[in-house]
Amino acid sequence: MSKSTVALSAVVTLAAATAPALNCSVASIAAFLPTNATVFYAEHYDKGANFTPPISLNYGLTSIPTGVSAYEVPVAGCVAQANITLPNNTQHSVGMVLPDDWNGRFMAVGNGEFSGSIGWSSILNTMWYGFASFSTDTGHEGNNGSFGYHNEAALTNWGWRAMHNAVVNGKAVTEGYYNQEISYSYYRGCSAGGKQGFKEVQMFPDDFDGVIAGAPAWWMTHQQLWNVLTAIWNLPETADYHVTDDQMSAVAAEVLRQCDPQDGVEDNILQNPLGCVLNLQTLSCSNTTNATTCLTPPQIRTVEKLFSPWIEANDTFVFPGYTLGTEMGAPTIDADFVTYIQYMLQIGGDWTWEDWNADLVQLSDRLNPGNATADDFDISPYYKKGGKLLQYHGYSDPSIATASSIYLRNRIEETLAPQGIPLDDFYRFFLIPGMEHCTSTPSDQGAPWYMNGDSQAGSLEGTVFGVPGYNDSTHDLILAMVDWVENDKAPDFLIPTRYNNDTPADGVAIQRPICPYPSLAKYNGSGDVTLPENWYCGTLY
Repeated sequence: MSKSTVALSAVVTLAAATAPALNCSVASIAAFLPTNATVFYAEHYDKGANFTPPISLNYGLTSIPTGVSAYEVPVAGCVAQANITLPNNTQHSVGMVLPDDWNGRFMAVGNGEFSGSIGWSSILNTMWYGFASFSTDTGHEGNNGSFGYHNEAALTNWGWRAMHNAVVNGKAVTEGYYNQEISYSYYRGCSAGGKQGFKEVQMFPDDFDGVIAGAPAWWMTHQQLWNVLTAIWNLPETADYHVTDDQMSAVAAEVLRQCDPQDGVEDNILQNPLGCVLNLQTLSCSNTTNATTCLTPPQIRTVEKLFSPWIEANDTFVFPGYTLGTEMGAPTIDADFVTYIQYMLQIGGDWTWEDWNADLVQLSDRLNPGNATADDFDISPYYKKGGKLLQYHGYSDPSIATASSIYLRNRIEETLAPQGIPLDDFYRFFLIPGMEHCTSTPSDQGAPWYMNGDSQAGSLEGTVFGVPGYNDSTHDLILAMVDWVENDKAPDFLIPTRYNNDTPADGVAIQRPICPYPSLAKYNGSGDVTLPENWYCGTLY
């Protein structure tokens, strides 16, 4: 496959070469913020220096997997943090990075899960390209739903208000700091950050020229309940239908064994899991002698339920199930997700999984905590202003059902088609075979997944910026979006990469194109299946 691409150098050199002298100081940053904002620090760092977020101002980082650590500053520039007041005596904290060699562009990044921390790793990652980058903690520190108990203002901040406020004030700081107008504005986020991107497109279409939204948790009112219910389906552990991790590992292996040949290429990567016909009876205890991993009829029904849509009374569809090839292990209760029910739905901390009732769906829909659900499918204002939207989702996502992204895309198409709006002109959606939640791939699939989507660089060994060896708009999501917005070169395909041992220095293990939905990558019948030139974008019929 071949395609002309925008290179990193074109992005870095957009801004005028004769930039004014920059003043990285508390007073300078404060001058561009509302008078009631507090700038905690503004310090200049040389390229390669280490920056550690002050724990007293960023204690929410202690509740996320990466934790608090020193981050390498990729290019010389200013790093600052400020608190900005929001309505009802609330506030949010905003982190900002302002490179000396600014490319003239603005970038906001999203958050993860319950969003209680500044995304320092993400804004430093995008700073490498030359963006002035900003992130909010959405008005609280910590990664569960307890902040929203009897606090509607805090929920609204989390749901949408803090992000929009960060964009408005971030743009003011950027233009004031550089004494120059922003040329283009972009957004990148995954998971809760993907939802934030869609919420911005729906509520504030003028905020961004280009939005990259990965694995969006857009249906908050249903997804949060589904995350708990899938575990309840496997409880109690003494039930005859309970499945273990060993049994789910056997299921994963059997899915790969049966589904891989059905996509036409046996390479341990499920190119089209939606097209797989799976027979779980091969794992029945009546058909195998392995008592540790075989499944009884009640256990088979549990597995089938996990891979099926959640349906309630009167055939009411609530949320899709997992996609085949998703290796989620035996579902267990995640205490953080339970806090959505306890505190965001205002029930209280005494609620436990034994109290589950299907009426929670109606309660969640009625409350819609923080108005966080991004279900305004009429995004025609974003189309009319010339915005571009790139959505992606891994087929093997164990956190957010992949089919929820397909459902979202289809509802948008149904809404815009009667208006005569050609979806591909401004909105493209890519499914990524074998990619898990936002990043990485199951060890038994080994699929290519890296495109420097939000949080992906942290899954590689060492400190990585961009797409090593492939800093162009075919391999890099950010450069693909820049090329689309600024050069009107829509991404007809993208090429994710998997490096050997997840280490760029060890070379490339495999690259393969991904295609805009509903097309998919197909093998041309000859040549090395690990090379992208031996694949093309086609259809199932």
